[in-house]
Amino acid sequence: MAAVTLALAGAAGAQAAEAELHSPVLTVALDYKLDSVGVLRGGAARGTDLLDGLNLSADLDLDRAVGWRGGSAHLDLLNTSGETPSLRAGALQGVDALEVSSQRLRLYQAWLEQSLAGGQVNLRLGFSDISGEFAVADSSSLLLNPSFGFAPDFAASGAAAYPSTSLGLRVRVEPSPTTYLQAALVNARTGVPGDDGGADFSFDDGSVLVAEAGATARGKLAVGYWRLTRKQDDLATLDAAGQPVRRTAQGAYALVERPLTEGPVRALTGFLRAGIAEGRTGPFRGSIQAGLLAAPVFAGRPDSSLTVGVTYAALGRAYRDASVLAGGPVLDAGETVLEMAYSDQITEKVRLQPGLQFIRRPGGDPQVKDAVVASLRLEIAL
Repeated sequence: MAAVTLALAGAAGAQAAEAELHSPVLTVALDYKLDSVGVLRGGAARGTDLLDGLNLSADLDLDRAVGWRGGSAHLDLLNTSGETPSLRAGALQGVDALEVSSQRLRLYQAWLEQSLAGGQVNLRLGFSDISGEFAVADSSSLLLNPSFGFAPDFAASGAAAYPSTSLGLRVRVEPSPTTYLQAALVNARTGVPGDDGGADFSFDDGSVLVAEAGATARGKLAVGYWRLTRKQDDLATLDAAGQPVRRTAQGAYALVERPLTEGPVRALTGFLRAGIAEGRTGPFRGSIQAGLLAAPVFAGRPDSSLTVGVTYAALGRAYRDASVLAGGPVLDAGETVLEMAYSDQITEKVRLQPGLQFIRRPGGDPQVKDAVVASLRLEIAL
């Protein structure tokens, strides 16, 4: 029996080595997304906006390319264009994660990665989007609303994320196959080549520190904490000299993602994420996102999926006070978004995703009618 086990282990090792030998040294991918987003009812104004994003990425195995053992490199170029459906809807959390404030070609990510201790330790240095690694619930990834990606209370910290990142270091340790610890320290001032002013290397605005611990035995369970190393202005409170009081911007979050049912059709995965922030230096006091992913939806469509999610962002007292002080409306406690999205692979390279969002109290402004937003995403991956 021992001989059979050793033989099987040897065969598996040989297959893994052969697969690695035949894997490409350089992998290049091109991804294009085009979104049509229309406000059908309510919001600030009706109408349809077009947005798109073209991403060219490359991954290089430095071990096989130049003999750098355990090393790899990654590069992302991003071109964005389009309009601002969040302004049309009046939504503070946004409507579409593709939306950007400036349309241009930029360097999105560029980093070096080093694997150590048999893969249990991983170091990454460079320009990296931390929203893809921290506070992530994979089952919410197809929803368009930005809050299902980077939680609004965390995103308001200015941490490096789409579309502009910043220089930083990330460390990930996996004590076991189902547990991990990770932390990152990144420049608080985002900016990459292609942005106005380019990349910043001074760290004059301080840094964003984030740490997370998690378990992945069945689904995912994670808790995290973030803070800015440099104090920020209070949005509403002044000191005796008439200057904004300086406060430490910080927050924490927890998430759980679990398979609820299994089967060849309509297997369900649920996600729940909640975050809290100090609520004086940014617009949000906290947020919560929850939802379900069913995949595949149809037996004859193995790549079909249906995702339903709800996100609620609580507005901080300072942000609401600042609105009144500026002569604006008395804002409600928060904004709620309900989204449903169906996604399907039409061909090997083309995916379509129609979706619908209902936004209650856009921007927390009781004078803005609840909005209904329809969307259609076309994605081409090469």
